[in-house]
Amino acid sequence: MNVFTQHPKPEIRLGILFLKRQRPGFVPEWGEYIEKMARRQLQTAAFDTFIPETKIVDVISLRAALKACDDRGCRVLVALQPTVSDGRMAPVLGQCAKAPVVFWATPEKQEGSLVSACSLVGAHTFTATLAQLGHPFDFVYGMPGETQTVKDLTDAVYRSCAYSVINGAGAGLVGYHAPGFINMNVDPASLRAGLNVELFHIGMNEFIDGVHAVGDAAARTDLAQLQKLGLKCAADITEADLLLDSKYYLRMKELMDSMPLQVLAVRDWPELSATHWPYLAMARLASEGYAIAPEGDVDGALSCLLGYASGCGACHVSDWLEHDDHHITLWHGGAAPFQLCEGPDSRNPPEIAVFFNNRKPVVVDATLKTGMPITLFRLWHLNGKYLFTAIEGETVAPKRHLKGTNGVGRFDAVSINDYFRRMIRSGFPHHVIIAQGHVKTHLYSLMANLKIQCID
Repeated sequence: MNVFTQHPKPEIRLGILFLKRQRPGFVPEWGEYIEKMARRQLQTAAFDTFIPETKIVDVISLRAALKACDDRGCRVLVALQPTVSDGRMAPVLGQCAKAPVVFWATPEKQEGSLVSACSLVGAHTFTATLAQLGHPFDFVYGMPGETQTVKDLTDAVYRSCAYSVINGAGAGLVGYHAPGFINMNVDPASLRAGLNVELFHIGMNEFIDGVHAVGDAAARTDLAQLQKLGLKCAADITEADLLLDSKYYLRMKELMDSMPLQVLAVRDWPELSATHWPYLAMARLASEGYAIAPEGDVDGALSCLLGYASGCGACHVSDWLEHDDHHITLWHGGAAPFQLCEGPDSRNPPEIAVFFNNRKPVVVDATLKTGMPITLFRLWHLNGKYLFTAIEGETVAPKRHLKGTNGVGRFDAVSINDYFRRMIRSGFPHHVIIAQGHVKTHLYSLMANLKIQCID
């Protein structure tokens, strides 16, 4: 993967359920055609797909198909009714599925006087049933093979995946939140009640000891991999600085992979940054799809996880530095994923450097790409409940380049000053999350399944 151009995506295996009928009905030939076209689309999907051999016509055959999907490790289920099937299967889907079921309804044949499929009626029946049962689901409507159908199905699959990833996830917190950053305090009870996420504390001394326990040989091997990226390096950065950062990178990665943790927040300031900022290590991990946040911001890391797991790519934790009515200056100390920043061959290439304030290594001075569609979003808790917000815009060239990671977002459809006033009254923390692309509707659909209130 080219970390400057290609975004990481979660690996997903789909279980495809063609829900059929005990006896022929409507126009069987149309149903066969729809299934053929759906299979053709799925062959070129961005996911690994599994279609059970069982012909699914009733509750017994559905359970057999679901077991086969579970045995194959299918994280997401996609249910199609080429012609309307037995509605009594709906509660079983709700009972057995571990993530939102993606219902894909297809159009009628646009010829002749006969009703050909009732596919939408079937999907409508199933989704309404699951809604009454309280089970999450997603919905796609469109002809197989059409561009919009491919996009809608891909988005729905990623949303279902994100739900499955966060439900039951582990969140690691090294130390605590940074001093005075009470707006980023994590509440284990809210975390469990609102998201079914468990918090795991890791002591600061335990973490530091683990960093220094990483072997020199492993650090040198990793440094060789880092150097292949071709990043510029400031003159005052030494090999010893880079080797220590490799140890941070390897330790954080090992923590997340072995516990395992789906998110990690590290109180880098003031303890770690007194001698060494771990921001280069964090930038590398974020670029690889790890949900990681500085300053003990667990909810910020969870926001990154929601973005990454729902297919939005690597996400950037940033301060909201200043604004006017339609622009926000985005800045942080230097841990942005490389995919969102100007590349090594640009006029403003990323550079491994010391932090501008205390002159300690190592951060990545970088500028967000200009002309990039972005979504600014955030998940946070207030009074025991989780909230979410998102706005869409585009990056523009900054008037001045700041040390650290900097950029400017322009949001033409939003009065930023009014939006900011509304958000801070809801406890909106000072870290915001940036993802590439316009994905507000996509993320709001995910929040609906997670039963999280969205505010604008």
